[in-house]
Amino acid sequence: MNGEQPQIIQSTETIALSKSEYDALLARDANHLVEIAYLKHELDKLRRMIFGSTSERFVPAIIPGQMSLGLETEVLDSPAPETETITYTRAKKNQSEAVGHGRLPLPTHLPRVEHIIEPEDDITGAKKIGEEITEVLEYTPGKLYVNKYIRPKYVLPEEKGIVIGMLPSFPIPRGNAGPGLLAHLIISKYVDHLPFYRQAQMFKRQDVHLAESTLNGWFSASCELLQPLYDRLKTSVQKASYLMVDETPIPVLTKDKPGATHKGYLWVYYAPLERMVLFDYQKGRGRDGPTKFLENYQGMLQTDGYEVYKTFEREGITLLACMAHARRKFDEALNNDKERAEHMLGLIQKLYAVERKAKEHELSHDDRKALRQTESLPVLQEMEVWLKAQLLLTLPKSAIGKAIAYTLSLWPRLTRYINDGRCEIDNNLVENAIRPVAIGRKNYLFAGSHEGAARAALIYSLMGSCKQNGTEPFHWLEDVLTRLPDCKMSQLNDLLPKKN
Repeated sequence: MNGEQPQIIQSTETIALSKSEYDALLARDANHLVEIAYLKHELDKLRRMIFGSTSERFVPAIIPGQMSLGLETEVLDSPAPETETITYTRAKKNQSEAVGHGRLPLPTHLPRVEHIIEPEDDITGAKKIGEEITEVLEYTPGKLYVNKYIRPKYVLPEEKGIVIGMLPSFPIPRGNAGPGLLAHLIISKYVDHLPFYRQAQMFKRQDVHLAESTLNGWFSASCELLQPLYDRLKTSVQKASYLMVDETPIPVLTKDKPGATHKGYLWVYYAPLERMVLFDYQKGRGRDGPTKFLENYQGMLQTDGYEVYKTFEREGITLLACMAHARRKFDEALNNDKERAEHMLGLIQKLYAVERKAKEHELSHDDRKALRQTESLPVLQEMEVWLKAQLLLTLPKSAIGKAIAYTLSLWPRLTRYINDGRCEIDNNLVENAIRPVAIGRKNYLFAGSHEGAARAALIYSLMGSCKQNGTEPFHWLEDVLTRLPDCKMSQLNDLLPKKN
């Protein structure tokens, strides 16, 4: 072996295989290719989840309809450009019109506290010729205060008895929390995502000691007062002619799972035309919850591809699907088959361009339908032909194969939106309504019980409806908690959030 090169012995032995064995090897090889493609897709999804951006915005390499400038990315030995001097004359800007530092003026609706600062010099006999005004935005943390109701007692003449003024109705009977404080507690938790224990710590800094159990008790009593309003909102949503539906998990503490949480679900129903949101808590993701909620529903129902929704394809209900979910499948397939995924994303982008045009021109429902029939329909027809052709050329378990199969399985539902100008192309509006739940989960982690999850659904419904209507939630809730104790059932509709 001293300095000698090792000899490579080549075998000329031939292994004979039967046809069945050869076919089995080919099948096994094909299965390995499918498995490798699937594992690569799963790995890509994990990488995107941990390191990637959550944005699904698609920017094509060449924007359709845009001319290429033909510029090279690198130019070698290019000569130094010639230079020339250009002069021009312009009008001088009036100094009095100049705006210092480009600073935006402070809002005019904010109250002003004036501080007049006189010169330290002796101004006896001086004449005022003007003044300089400087405005500084300031903030004082919210202060607790006590409403003290003093009711004098009077003895009527001739021994006709004793009279005293009547207390106003309070949100919590015999309670000592006013509507403003209750509204602040609820808004802070379900809009600003501050758990009650953090709020208790904030009150403590003002030397006001409120136990977390006290705050939870006030919250439960407030939800009991708001329950009739939630029921009225639920009835109104069930009567809507067009609903978007989605669901999101919520962890719940239960006695049967000590040390762990139960995975409950908030089913979300959004009526875009009425701008009403309804969260309905269910213990599971099965069909029982939506089946009961939509038992007598008549109208259009827009959902994602979850199997449960297929059961609602019945007389009186028209199912629509979500183009954003289909687009997401192709976005996930970019690393698997860039060419096919980009082609489909480009076609979907054309559909959304039509929707933007309709929104920018503020088209009516009828005009939006006409625009879709003219511009979106040809794109959808091209898309369907392409999808059916590519289905036969891709591996079923690959990311691109799954995206194509998913889209074709929902095709009739995906394309129905062009037949009614009231419908949206996707389910994004209801997903936006769910976003506060996802943020809240990161802060207060779980609901304390199934009853607590149902109360959370009640508040999310009212706050979501406020958001969709542009209603400021604190003043609305404070007003509602003030009026509800004396409100008649026939007046509940007047308390629901209305479009501003």
